[in-house]
Amino acid sequence: MNTPNLSIIIINWRSRAFVRQCLASIRDNIGSLTHEILVVDNASFDGCEEMVRSEFAHVLFIQSEHNLGFAAANNLALTRSKGRNVLFLNPDTEIQGAAIQELVSALECIPDAGMVGARLLNSDGSLQTTCITAIPVILNQTLNSRYLRRTFPRWKIWGMQALFERNTSPVPVEAISGACMLARREVVRQVGGFRTDYFMYAEDMDLCLTVTRAGWKIYYVPDAAIVHHAGGSSASREESNFSNIILRQSVTHFFKLHRGPFYAMLYRASLAAISVLRIFILLISWPALVLRWSERNVVLALKKWYSILLWSLGITRWTTRQALTPKHGSTASSTPSHATNYSLDDRSSE
Repeated sequence: MNTPNLSIIIINWRSRAFVRQCLASIRDNIGSLTHEILVVDNASFDGCEEMVRSEFAHVLFIQSEHNLGFAAANNLALTRSKGRNVLFLNPDTEIQGAAIQELVSALECIPDAGMVGARLLNSDGSLQTTCITAIPVILNQTLNSRYLRRTFPRWKIWGMQALFERNTSPVPVEAISGACMLARREVVRQVGGFRTDYFMYAEDMDLCLTVTRAGWKIYYVPDAAIVHHAGGSSASREESNFSNIILRQSVTHFFKLHRGPFYAMLYRASLAAISVLRIFILLISWPALVLRWSERNVVLALKKWYSILLWSLGITRWTTRQALTPKHGSTASSTPSHATNYSLDDRSSE
C-alpha cells in the first residue's frame, strides 16, 4: 500500500457532535489529497465509536480505556499512522475550502518548515487571534488579558503581528495553536512527539519550542482558513476554577523544563502579585464593573483570581488526577473542545 501524503489525528473527549462535524468537513474539502484519519477516544465512551463506524467507515477509530490526556493520545495515534505529514486537529474545527491542501503545500514547498498552522476563525467568522502566539515568558503570561490584547494587538510580546500584515504567503512565527498543527513526520519523530508529562495545556507550546530548537521553522499560512469553535462545551466558570489553575500549573512546568526552577518560581511569584492587583482593582471598581459585566460576572472574576492567588502561594494544590474525577469531568477536558489541547493564550484573563 502506498504511503498516504497525510495522516489526520483527532482526539475525542465527550465531543461526538463536534467530531461528526469535523469529519464531514474533511470529507467535503479534502479533494484528491491521499490521506488517512485516526480518531482516538480518551475514555469518554460517548457514542463516538458507533457514530464513526456507521458514518465514516474509512476512519480508524482507537478506543482508549483511560483518559490519556492530549499528548499521550496523540502519540498513540501517531504510532498507528503512516502519512508523510501529520495533522493534529481539534475535534471542534471545521475545514474551509482548500485549507488542508494549502497547509500541506506550504509545508512541502518550504525547505526549512517543520510545522505550519492555519488562520483560525471563531464560529461567527471573526479572526481567532490566538492561532499564532509567542513562546511563553513571564511577561506575556502575567500581562495576558483580553483588554491588553485587543488594545495593543501588535505588541511583540503577543507574537501575533503577522495576523495584521497583508501577507498571503506563509510567515515564520514563534508558535501556533494546538487546535491545528501540521508537521512533517520526520520532524515529529526527531523531537519525540508530544511530551506526556503535561496532562493538558502547554503541550503545543512545548512542541513548537522543541521543533525550533531542532533547527526547523514554524510558519503561519494565512490562506488556510479553519473554523475553531473554541469554548463550545467548556464547563461554566462557576463550576470550578480547575482549568484556570491547571493552565498555570502547566505553564510553571513549561518554565521549569525550559528555563529552570528559579524562573518557574519567579513566574509563580509574579502570578501572586498580579492576582493581588487584579483583586484590588475588581474591589475598588465594583460599582462600575457590575453595571458593565453584571454582579455575577464580577463575583466569578474575584473567585478566579482568589483561587489563582492561593495556588500561586502554595496554599492550595491541584493535580491532574482531579481531571479524572466526576466533579471536574467536563472542565478537565482541556479545551474548548474537551480534553484536547488549548493554547496558552486561549483562556485570556478578564
